[in-house]
Amino acid sequence: MTADSTAAASQPQEGNVSRSASAGRETNPGKDGQADGPPVADVLLSLRGISKHFGPVTALDDVNLDVPAGRVTALIGDNGAGKSTLIKVIAGIHAADHGEIYWSGERVDIRTPHDATQLGVATVYQDLALCDNLDIVANMFLGVEVRRHRLLDETPMELKAKETLAGLSVTSVRSIRQPVGSLSGGQRQSVAVARAVMGEAKLVVMDEPTAALGVTQTAMVLELIQGLAASGIAVIVISHNLIDVFSVADRVAILYLGRLVSDGPASDYDRQSAVEIMTTGASSQRENGAPAAI
Repeated sequence: MTADSTAAASQPQEGNVSRSASAGRETNPGKDGQADGPPVADVLLSLRGISKHFGPVTALDDVNLDVPAGRVTALIGDNGAGKSTLIKVIAGIHAADHGEIYWSGERVDIRTPHDATQLGVATVYQDLALCDNLDIVANMFLGVEVRRHRLLDETPMELKAKETLAGLSVTSVRSIRQPVGSLSGGQRQSVAVARAVMGEAKLVVMDEPTAALGVTQTAMVLELIQGLAASGIAVIVISHNLIDVFSVADRVAILYLGRLVSDGPASDYDRQSAVEIMTTGASSQRENGAPAAI
């Protein structure tokens, strides 16, 4: 499916997260089945006509993307395709210059990370942003510590940390008081995800979650991703490793020079066709196939 949209992009309004009267309307199928209006209600996140410019450089150009709950959506593309910019728009680090964002069918504005967090968006970046000198509990509650009479209340933080890790089936950690610097790459990724979902995230965005990991650690992280989706959380995975992508993805979205040139069920692609679209922008494989379905 191509990302050519017939929708007129509109400038997001100023202010915090806001909802509009257009919420709840069904999409109207456009070219090749591409939706050109507000999304259907069962899609968690929908982007419509999202564009972003940095001076004369167009980082994103009229991107339309639907992200369903309880599914893993793989966002792939060559270097410079716009993947990082797109997830930063979703995370509120960059505000889109044009376009609309819908959350559970309702029009919203995401202009700051706080806006994204309020909606339930949690982003786990490649560097994980963990403090090696602190233990697991301290990292999971960094900046949101539980206090009692101005002192840290360790007991509820420990219980919540244990509960969250258990809910993610993270069993390889020896102790929640273990310094993060002593953890393996897979364990560190698990701690970063646990910190993200502890705030009841509805969408988790993961940037290169298996980069530089060994076979065993990669398997741990992929299992964690599948567990998130199975619990009803929407997951967006950005990865250059197509083996990992096709082992967990329910849907694939391919960016090329800032445009979403193809997206649909992962079963409609293989590694060869994905690489061809990533490197050429051609999407004949999708155009000759059936319209994508959620």
